[in-house]
Amino acid sequence: MAVILIFFFTHWFLSLFFHTFFLHRFASHQMYTTSKGWERIFYLMTWFTQGSSYLVPRAYGVMHRMHHVYSDTEKDPHSPHFFKDVWGMMMHTRNIYNSFVTRQGMPEEQFTKSYLPTWEKLDRFADHWATRLFFGIAYTLVYVFFAPSYWWFLLLPIHYLMGPVQGAIVNWCGHKYGYANFKNGDHSKNSEPWGIFLLGELFQNNHHKDGENPNFARKWFELDPTFYVMRFMNVIGIIKLKPAALERQHHH
Repeated sequence: MAVILIFFFTHWFLSLFFHTFFLHRFASHQMYTTSKGWERIFYLMTWFTQGSSYLVPRAYGVMHRMHHVYSDTEKDPHSPHFFKDVWGMMMHTRNIYNSFVTRQGMPEEQFTKSYLPTWEKLDRFADHWATRLFFGIAYTLVYVFFAPSYWWFLLLPIHYLMGPVQGAIVNWCGHKYGYANFKNGDHSKNSEPWGIFLLGELFQNNHHKDGENPNFARKWFELDPTFYVMRFMNVIGIIKLKPAALERQHHH
């Protein structure tokens, strides 16, 4: 049982960290700069930790930028206010995302003119059904060998769909439940005061107020763990937080 719990939470938090740190705060918002070498390492780690549910950074970044501009309107790729349930929202999001991955449907230029990390060779390999299947089998084997009973196998779909599941939780809960520090003209909420389980991502109301601020927490009781990791990486020179972003942080 211990092996399964360690495996589940390690996969959850590592996948989530690169989701928020690389896909969200870098690919979508450019909150920091980094060398090409480190960018490639972060890119690789995003693929490796998301595995079967890997999200292509370029497509993710474009879609997230749209989410900010069109927040909770009909053009928002994933507002919970236009769907009966979270599954419907996920399917709609997936269709838009796929059109960006394949480049069959491209958004307005305003969403692609800022830098988007791309690594075509890795994306072709990582996005291939065989690569995704390999990860899915690897997750299943861990459970086959270590799960104390078949009930534990119910966690496997979360492993298979880890990236989209985390995104759906944030977009559904973060625009439906909780409290608001700011009037943003949308339904964004802060739905987790401690921010631990989603590594700061559920401070949606704060984040929609100032999308370029690397710290998603505002009040004394709010904690964004990812920001502290980023600040440490900034100190040791792995990334460089943008001066404007740091300045904004000090005003709060």
